[in-house]
Amino acid sequence: MSSRGVLIESANAEAIWAASPSTTRGSPTPLSSDSKGQRIAYASNKSIFVRSIDNPAECKQYTQHTAQTTVARFSPSGYYIASGDITGSVRVWDAHGAENTKGEYHIIAGRINDIAWDGDSQRIIAVGDGKERFGHCITADSGNSVGEISGHSSRINCVSVRQQRPLRAATGSDDTSLCFFHGVPFKFNTSVRGKHDKFIYGTQFSPDGSALVSVGSDRRIWLYDGKTGEATKQIGEGEHKGSIFGVSWSPDSKKLVTCSGDQTVKIWDVETGECTQSWRMGEEGSVSITDQQVGVTWPAGRSDGLIISVDLEGNLNYLREGKDKPVRVVRGHQKAVTAAGVLVDSKTLFTGSSDGSTRAWDLTSGAAEFIDGEMHSNYVSGLAASPSESRVYSVGWDDTLRTIDASQRSFTGTSVKTSGQPLNVVVATSGGKTHALVATAKGITAFVDGSEAITHSLASPATCMAALPSSDIVAVGSEDKRVRLFKVGSSTTLQPITELTDPTHPPSALAFSPSGSHLAVGLTNGKIFVYTNTSGSWTLETNRWSAHTARVTAIAWSPDGRKAVSGALDTNVFVWSLGDPGKRVKALNAHKEGVGGVAWVAEGRVVSAGADAAAKVWKVEGMP
Repeated sequence: MSSRGVLIESANAEAIWAASPSTTRGSPTPLSSDSKGQRIAYASNKSIFVRSIDNPAECKQYTQHTAQTTVARFSPSGYYIASGDITGSVRVWDAHGAENTKGEYHIIAGRINDIAWDGDSQRIIAVGDGKERFGHCITADSGNSVGEISGHSSRINCVSVRQQRPLRAATGSDDTSLCFFHGVPFKFNTSVRGKHDKFIYGTQFSPDGSALVSVGSDRRIWLYDGKTGEATKQIGEGEHKGSIFGVSWSPDSKKLVTCSGDQTVKIWDVETGECTQSWRMGEEGSVSITDQQVGVTWPAGRSDGLIISVDLEGNLNYLREGKDKPVRVVRGHQKAVTAAGVLVDSKTLFTGSSDGSTRAWDLTSGAAEFIDGEMHSNYVSGLAASPSESRVYSVGWDDTLRTIDASQRSFTGTSVKTSGQPLNVVVATSGGKTHALVATAKGITAFVDGSEAITHSLASPATCMAALPSSDIVAVGSEDKRVRLFKVGSSTTLQPITELTDPTHPPSALAFSPSGSHLAVGLTNGKIFVYTNTSGSWTLETNRWSAHTARVTAIAWSPDGRKAVSGALDTNVFVWSLGDPGKRVKALNAHKEGVGGVAWVAEGRVVSAGADAAAKVWKVEGMP
């Protein structure tokens, strides 16, 4: 890192707006809260996120897994987290630093579905879908075996360890049985069959160790003796109308909460077996797959009765006893962020992702809002804010141009088909009208008031595009390694101005400075060329912005037009200065598997988003 400038590294980013939990239809999504009720941990893509419950913008990201993560569990002490992935690997790491890995252990030859700690924070049981075995017991510090998980004939979905002595463990499986283990070392004791007749998705010992609960796709809730494993009673028969994906005990062991595919979360009184409160998510009377509740946790150490559930869309719903509706909903992206754009007032960041979803982020609080209406069906390839209207234009690989009413946080309902798969969208102003220009392989198409005006064919397929703010000038990069500048005529024709032929590789990102005095051209090989406009003539000012090692995906200029931030597929974010072209400040590995978008939101603050589905705020200091 340059000694003359500071771009805070990702672990110390000014803020991390975390990705939402990764979910799969028909499968439980584990949530874990620490013993003090201050933090929540979950798996998202190839990362684990640890978030403050009261201030979700306070977040740590663990990025050492090399495959899709599946589960994360706090140790009872709160100092460590054990996380698993689809390859059968379990990592134990520092819950506060989210960097230091204590150990990495290969447990099974397949997906890890759940992990449980013993009460001493010394031993771990990890279970899942393996070949030779479905789970194993190890010590957290060395990985030594401390027992075997046997008795199942199919994959194990859930595991829990009794926190008091004598130690007990329980596992639930697709084979409909619940196996009970005595420890340490953990050995098979009994198999409870006939209580569930479908997959068992969740099991958990009560905090006081007196009871055990199991739930599953047969919509049943069974209670067992915490020491012997003997079934005691069934509660809630017929209450849930869909598979029960998760269960969690209240801190006092007198109640438990369940979540289901019927869009409900229910609290149960264990002694009477009665449902004391029920929440149904989504619009009244509507049935939505995305509102299915697939995970739940009842954080210990709190006096406010807070419960957190997650739906299939990855939204975290904050529920409180006595309240009919969620007191808070924490949203984000589940898939890679592929486009980003700042509204003109610099208070809102719009982002689009590879699954077609769009979010509006409050740059002050970091809270994300859902964009209502019919969204893109897949990959969002471009976003552009109109300088004169409260509108944002988006294009996606469903070959449509859509319009967002930024003030209402909703799509306007106007959807226009493009002439091909859109690469990008920009907004230009000509003749007092706003033009949305869409780049496709066939050329540049201009849209006015939602209607296609004209398609301008190019000598070579377009690769990227940029528009001078509040102007009729656009720049188009193409596969022939050239950048062509056009003027948008009043009849929406594109009138050629000049060509820039210096780039040595095809351009992949373009950005005009706010005043239009400079144009940054990012290339597929990672280099950035900067041109200056002198009396209408564009000349190369510098080609020394060359630290990226892979395709540049996004560039954004600072408000003063003297600095620029860039992101690339090499996972890095760099800030550059025209005052000292040879200098840069950096955030290495800012986004696992690549940066999808960058924005300069205020003097000294930039935002980046990427393939990890997260957005991060960076503080920039020391740049000329």
